[in-house]
Amino acid sequence: MNAVRLARIADEPLEVAVHLDAVDDPRAGAVVTFLGRVRDHDPDAASPVVALEYSAHPDAEAVLGRIALVARGTTDALVAVSHRIGRLEVGDLAVVIAVASAHRAEAFEVCRDLIEAVKRELPVWKRQVETDGTTRWKGLGG
Repeated sequence: MNAVRLARIADEPLEVAVHLDAVDDPRAGAVVTFLGRVRDHDPDAASPVVALEYSAHPDAEAVLGRIALVARGTTDALVAVSHRIGRLEVGDLAVVIAVASAHRAEAFEVCRDLIEAVKRELPVWKRQVETDGTTRWKGLGG
């Protein structure tokens, strides 16, 4: 059985239900989700944020699968994770993670390790768009 049930870079809206279905298993007593959404502000922004434009390296999906497998480690967790690319408006989902495990502590730990690794290692970059027309690249170089 493949422990990483879904690892996808997508240019269409992400669906939480798809991720929950991917990790559905009768042995799992805990399911933890993480939803990363586009917010309307950033500490570096001079004006409100209206959108983020995500770009990905061609190998990003394979990298995401490896990141998910490492985050799972030797646990019994099942993992589903997607990162969106393209232009996302405030409130849109940029990242969806679902982790199912027999126990909640393990599910929380895998989920947290996964999102932290995604932020550090996934070759996906974003251009922040502000209401005053200012744009700024974020996440370049790591």
